Amino acid sequence: MNARGHSGWDHSRAHTPAVAQDGVDAHALSTARSRSGSLAVVTTQQGLPVSVRIDNSALAKDPAVLAGEILRLCQQSAMAAGIRLREQLIDSGVGRDVVDAMKLPRSDDLARAEQLDDHDLDAPSSWLRSV
Repeated sequence: MNARGHSGWDHSRAHTPAVAQDGVDAHALSTARSRSGSLAVVTTQQGLPVSVRIDNSALAKDPAVLAGEILRLCQQSAMAAGIRLREQLIDSGVGRDVVDAMKLPRSDDLARAEQLDDHDLDAPSSWLRSV
């Protein structure tokens, strides 16, 4: 979490929804939401959004910034799904060398992506100042 305590992504609560939507296996879905809670996505394991929730507070953002945040959430939701799949495969007895060959993300990959996003969100969007 950054100094402001609200930007970046909160994957501590990322989970697989219990109910299937539109014929998609519920275990194949993943969720992620912004630290502020103003954005939330439900995605497939590949990161394709099936549901996006945007609070009114987030609608005040520049559309390009909002779209970028939604895209990052989708990507990180897909990473969380990949991490869960890695753990499920290892727990079911699949050899680590086979799982490693699948190049599924690890927890530290997601942590690194979150840290980069926190850094990017703290950077100014422009060096220009109004006069």
